Amino acid sequence: MKVKQKTKRAVAKRVSKTKSGELKRKHAYRSHLAHNKTTKQKRHSRKDGMVSKSDKSRYDQLI
Repeated sequence: MKVKQKTKRAVAKRVSKTKSGELKRKHAYRSHLAHNKTTKQKRHSRKDGMVSKSDKSRYDQLI
């Protein structure tokens, strides 16, 4: 009998899959202490990022 691996809920809450199969994520360092960060840092971290190709295979197993 083959046992299915459970979804890691912590990862599933932080990463979502796009239609093309890429993994979308939020940028870090956005929660507080914003006055120490440059405007450019804050602006660029607003936009979602993608999980890198080297990490994608590991994340796919967890989701």
